[in-house]
Amino acid sequence: MKDKEGNFGCSLQELRSLMELRREESCAMIKEKYGDVNGLCSLLGTSPVNGLDGTVEDINRRQEEYGQNILPLQKAKTFLQLVWKALNDVTLIILQVAAIISLALSFYSPPSADRQHCGKAAGGVVEDSEAEAGWIEGAAILLSVVCVVLVTAFNDWSKEKQFRGLQSRIDQEQKFTVVRAGHIVVGDIAQVKYGDLLPTDGVLIQGNDLKIDESSLTGESDHVKKSVDKDPMLLSGTHVMEGSGKMLVTAVGVNSQTGIIFALLAAGEADDSDDAGEEDDSDDAGEEDDSDDAGEEEDKQKKEQMDNKGQNDDDVVMDMQPLNEDGQPKKKKNLSTKTKSVLQLKLNKLTMQIGKAGLLMSSLTVLILITRFLIDTFWVQGVPWSSDCVPIYVQFLVKFLIIGVTVLVVAVPEGLPLAVTISLAYSVKKMMKDNNLVRHLDACETMGNATAICSDKTGTLTMNRMTVVQAFITGRYYKGLPRLKDIPASAIDLLTTGIGVNCAYTSKILAPEKECGLPSQIGNKTECALLGFSLKLDRDYQAIRDKIPEESLFKVYTFNSERKSMSTVLYNPDGSYRMFSKGASEILLLKCCMILASSGEAIPFRTRKREEIMKQVIEPMASQGLRTICLAYKDFPAADGEPNWEDEEDILSNLTCIAVVGIEDPVRPEVPEAIRKCQQAGITVRMVTGDNISTARAIACKCGILNPGEDFLCMDGKEFNRLIRNSQGEIEQGLIDKIWPNLRVLARSSPTDKYNLVKGIIDSTVLKKRQVVAVTGDGTNDGPALKKADVGFAMGIAGTDVAKEASDIILTDDNFSSIVQAVKWGRNVYDSISKFLQFQLTVNVVAVIVAFTGACITQDSPLKAVQMLWVNLIMDTFASLALATEQPTDALLLRKPYGRDKPLISHTMMKNIVGHAIYQLTVIFTLIYHGEILLNIASGRNAPLHAPPSVHYTIVFNTFVLMQIFNEINARKIHGERNVFEGIFKNTIFCVILLGTLLAQILIVQVGGSPFSCVALNWQQWLICGCLGLGSLLWGQVVSSIPSCCCPKVLKPATRAEK
Repeated sequence: MKDKEGNFGCSLQELRSLMELRREESCAMIKEKYGDVNGLCSLLGTSPVNGLDGTVEDINRRQEEYGQNILPLQKAKTFLQLVWKALNDVTLIILQVAAIISLALSFYSPPSADRQHCGKAAGGVVEDSEAEAGWIEGAAILLSVVCVVLVTAFNDWSKEKQFRGLQSRIDQEQKFTVVRAGHIVVGDIAQVKYGDLLPTDGVLIQGNDLKIDESSLTGESDHVKKSVDKDPMLLSGTHVMEGSGKMLVTAVGVNSQTGIIFALLAAGEADDSDDAGEEDDSDDAGEEDDSDDAGEEEDKQKKEQMDNKGQNDDDVVMDMQPLNEDGQPKKKKNLSTKTKSVLQLKLNKLTMQIGKAGLLMSSLTVLILITRFLIDTFWVQGVPWSSDCVPIYVQFLVKFLIIGVTVLVVAVPEGLPLAVTISLAYSVKKMMKDNNLVRHLDACETMGNATAICSDKTGTLTMNRMTVVQAFITGRYYKGLPRLKDIPASAIDLLTTGIGVNCAYTSKILAPEKECGLPSQIGNKTECALLGFSLKLDRDYQAIRDKIPEESLFKVYTFNSERKSMSTVLYNPDGSYRMFSKGASEILLLKCCMILASSGEAIPFRTRKREEIMKQVIEPMASQGLRTICLAYKDFPAADGEPNWEDEEDILSNLTCIAVVGIEDPVRPEVPEAIRKCQQAGITVRMVTGDNISTARAIACKCGILNPGEDFLCMDGKEFNRLIRNSQGEIEQGLIDKIWPNLRVLARSSPTDKYNLVKGIIDSTVLKKRQVVAVTGDGTNDGPALKKADVGFAMGIAGTDVAKEASDIILTDDNFSSIVQAVKWGRNVYDSISKFLQFQLTVNVVAVIVAFTGACITQDSPLKAVQMLWVNLIMDTFASLALATEQPTDALLLRKPYGRDKPLISHTMMKNIVGHAIYQLTVIFTLIYHGEILLNIASGRNAPLHAPPSVHYTIVFNTFVLMQIFNEINARKIHGERNVFEGIFKNTIFCVILLGTLLAQILIVQVGGSPFSCVALNWQQWLICGCLGLGSLLWGQVVSSIPSCCCPKVLKPATRAEK
C-alpha cells in the first residue's frame, strides 16, 4: 500500500528493526503493528499469492527506497599496493640497498687519493672515462629490481583479477526462485525450498516442515524450526535444511543481516593498517563500533560472526551470497592435509631446504671474497692501510655484497610459488571448459593425487532423466506402462491426486524446447518421473494443483534422509484428513496394512503378500537397475478427532498401498569408459547411494565398478553401521579398516554413513600410502562429507546451494567423466611444477657453483649481478609461464597416483638435474679458464674495479643463457621420454616465450653494453655460443640413456612431505 506520493507504508528503518527480532518477539511485533503477515504485505504493496506486478516503475521505486540486493565488492588491491608488497621482499631490499650504496660511491672520488696505492685491483688500468661509468652497474641493478617487482606485481594483479572472475562465475551458479522473474526487491514473494541458501531477509508466509541452519549467523548448530505462528523470521546467509515454503522479502543487500555484517566488516578494514596480511583483513573488524541501530548485544553477536567468517569475506557482488561464506573456515579446522595440498606440503619443505642452502652459499661467497681481497691487498701486495683508500675499499665491499646477494637471489627458488600460481590459475581456467568450476585452487592439484572417489549414483553415474517404466498397481505387475483401461478409475484418481499434491510444487514437466525433443524436467527428477507417469495416464497434474493450491495443503512432511519418504496432508470439507505418501518401497511397504485390489477397493495387506511383492516385484525391478518407489495414502476420519501431527511414527503407519513403480535412470554412456580410466590410473571408485542394494549393484555392474569374478563388497547402510561399531555402539577405526578396502557399493546410505566412510578412509593407516579421497554430493546433508574429503565435488545442476558451498569443485554438468578430466588436470599441475622444478634447480646449481667458484678463484663472479638477475627472470617468470601451461594428455592416466610421501624430485628428475648441471659446468668452466686460448680473445679474469665489459665474459654469459633456453625444451619431459619436442607446437605460450627470451638475449648482448656488462659479439662467436647451447639437447639424449636407478636418492629427505 502506497500513499498519494508513492511512499510505502513501511520504512526501511522499520523493516530493519523488525528483522532484528527473533521467535516470539517477532510474532508479537508483527501482530501488534500489522495484524499478520498479510497486513505487512499490504503495507508493502504486494500480494501474498501473486507477488509484485513487476512494473519497471515499481521495481525502481522499491530499489530507491529499500536498496538493491547487491553486496559491494571488497576493494581490490591497487597495482601500486601490489608493487609495494613485491618491494618488501627481503632479498630485493638487500639488493636495492647495496645498489644504492654502489651508485652513491661510484660518484665519489677522493681528491687526494691515488688509486694505484690502494691495491692492484683498485685502479691504474681503468681510464677516467671508464671509471666514471661505474654508476652503470648500480643503476642497472636498480632497473632490474624494478623489472622484477613490476613483473611480480603484474602476476599478482592478474591472479586477483582471475580469482574475482571465478568468484563471479560461482555467484552466478546460485539460483533462487521468486514469483516475479528478475532481481529480488523488497516486497517480492520468494519460494523457499530444501537446499537453498537464502539471499535476503524475509518473513515466512507459508511453511511446510521448514527447518533452517542458522549456524553461519548464530554459531548454533541445531536446526531451527520455522513456522508462521512461532518463528517466521528468515535471514540471509542461512541454509534451508528441510521443508519448503514462501516468504515475503523484507530486507535486501546491505540492509539484510548479511549486508549489515559486511558493512561492519568494511568499517573494520577501513581502520586496519595496510600491512595486515591479505588473509587477515577481517580479524580486527569485530573491534569496530556498529553504526546501525541494532542493540549492543546484537552488535557483539555480529562481530563474533565476522571473526568466524575468516578469510571468505571478499568477492561478493551478486544476488546471492558467495558460496565460500562459511564453508572454508570449518574446512580449515580439519586435518592439516586438508589445509595444505600434497604439492604444497612438498614444496614448502623443498623451498626451506634450498633457501637455507642458498643462504649458506651466498654467505660463504661474501666471506671468501672479503677474505681473498684482504689477503691479496694487505698481505700479498703489502699495501699499507690508508684512510684515503677507505671509499675504494667500501666500493669493493659493496661489490662483494652485491655478488653475494645475487647468488642468494638466484639460489632461492622464489619462482616456485609463481609457477604454482600460474599453473593452477591456467588449469582452473581451462577446467571450466571441461565442466569443472574450481572454487579452491589447491583442490585442482590435490585431485591429481586422488586414490579414491566416493561417487553418488543419480545424475553423476546416471543421466538423471528419470521415467517410470514398470508398475505394480491393483494387484498386477506391469513390465511396461499400464494402459488406462486396465486400472479402475478410483485407483487412477488416488494415484494421480497423490502424485500431483505430494510432489514439490516446484517440480514440473515443461514442453520440449525443440521440435521432436524430450520434455524438460524441472526440479526433483524422481518427482518429475512420477509427474510424467501421471501425464501418460491422461491425467494433468497441473489441473490437480490448480484445484488444490500449495497454500491449501494442511501439512507436509518433506523428504529427508531419516524418513526416506514424503507425505502431504489434505484437509477435507467434512473435517477429515487424507494423507498421501511416497518413498522407498521396502521401507514404505512395511508401514502399509492395506493394499488396493484389482477392483480398486482396499483389502488387508498380509505379511505373506508383502514378502511376495518384495520378491516378485521389487527385487526384479531393482535387479534391472530401477529405482523402486511406493505410493500410498491414509485417511483420518473426522470422528477420531485431529491426530497428533508431531507423532510421525503413528501418522506414518497403517497406510494403504496404491502402487509400486520402477523408475529408470539410464547410465551415462561415457561413464563406463571414465571409470575404466580411473581404475587404470590407480583410483578406486566407490558408489554411495540412497537406492536399495539390488538397484545399486545392478548400476555398479553396468558402470564397471563391479566386474564379473571380482570379490568386492556391496552392503547397505544398516549393515555398514553394524560392522563399524563396537559393543558400546562406538565407531572404531580398526573395524572400518576391515571393510573399506574391499567395499565398492554402499546402498541405502545416510549422509552420516557417507561421512563415516570418507573419514574412515582418510584416517586409515592400513595401507602404506595415506588415501586421498574425492567425494561427490548434491544434497544439503552431504555437506559434512564434502568438507571432510580432500576434494569435494558438488553437482552444478542437481546440487543444492549448501552442497555447492561445502565443495571444492562444482561439476557444471553433473557428469562423472568430468571428474576424470579433473584428475588429468590435477596430475598435469603436479607434472608442470615438477618440470619447472627440474629446470630451475639445474640453473640454480650451475649459477651458484659458477658464482661461488669464481669468487674463490678469481675474486669475482663471472656472471655479474645484472646478468644473474636476468637469468633469475628467465627461470622464474618466463619459465613459470612456459612450463606451467602444458596441456594434459591421456598418458597422465596411465600411471598410479604419486601419493603424499613420494619425493617431489624423482630419480629421473634427479638424474636430469645432475646430468645437465655436469654438462653446463664443464662448458662454463672451460670457457672461463681456457676460453681466451680456445677462442683467441683477451682474458676477462682478474679485471679491476669498474673495468669495461670483456668479450671473454660476454661469451660465458651468452653461452650460459643459451644453454638454459635449450634446456627448457629438455625440461618438458620428466619421465625419461626421448622426444622432448612432442606436442611443443600445441603450447603456443611455450613457443612464444622461448622465442621471446632468445630475441631478448640477442638484444642484451648486442646493444646492452655496460649496464649488462656485455660486448657485441660477431657471428662466429654467436655460432660457437649457439652450438654449445644446442649441445644441451644432444646431451639430454645421453642423459636419457642412463638408467634412473643409478642416481642416488640424495634429495629424498629434503623433499618428503610431512605426514
